[in-house]
Amino acid sequence: MKIEKVEGIVFQEKDYSESSKIINLITKEHGVIGVIAKGSRKPKSKFANVTSKFIYGQFHLYYKEDGLSTLIEVDVIDTLRNIRLDLTKISYLSFLCELVSQVLKQTNSEERKVVYNDFVKAFLKINEGFNEVVITNILELKILPYLGVNPILDECAICGTTKEIVTVNAEKYGFICKNCYKNEYIVNPNTIKILRMLYYVDIEKISKLDISQEVINEINQFIDQFYDKHTGLYLKSKEFLKKITK
Repeated sequence: MKIEKVEGIVFQEKDYSESSKIINLITKEHGVIGVIAKGSRKPKSKFANVTSKFIYGQFHLYYKEDGLSTLIEVDVIDTLRNIRLDLTKISYLSFLCELVSQVLKQTNSEERKVVYNDFVKAFLKINEGFNEVVITNILELKILPYLGVNPILDECAICGTTKEIVTVNAEKYGFICKNCYKNEYIVNPNTIKILRMLYYVDIEKISKLDISQEVINEINQFIDQFYDKHTGLYLKSKEFLKKITK
């Protein structure tokens, strides 16, 4: 085993023996990896407070590619305290962790870095206090190409025109124009404008989110339906989110 320093976030932890535990990390360098933190369950252990769920940091490891790595040291970047104090935010970050962990299994090394960097930008914005639903939706949109499906948000998904877009339809992959409209629900005009903006925005550069609840709900519903119809993913954390947000 070689010593490596990886950047990542703890997204799962489970007891291992009487004094240790195994943590799963989402990392920039290797995707999802398992790490044994020896003695971390002891109150006086140097790992006691730095290996709990949602710790974001630099993890020094004896790295093992096929198997459990061993933790040597942790340099905490952020404890994400504001998320930890809010059950709703905890639920959204749990969902994002599960989603990203699944997506990373389908990416190459360069794609992995892009997905990971957007993931970090997203949970840091949630920790700063930005609307967790909107930030989650942005990351969900950005991840879709890595799942092999792209929403059509530049033109009508049926005829290709960029004029008179009146609504969105997840089953038909995106925007619907006036001429192709059948009997779909007509969304708020701002939903169309903001949905496209969220697809292209750099999460890190967001300084303000002034979006009505109606628009937030319509965008979230579209993305939920899109994932259900086109990605084949079933995530337990998503089902829990739907229950607590009703």
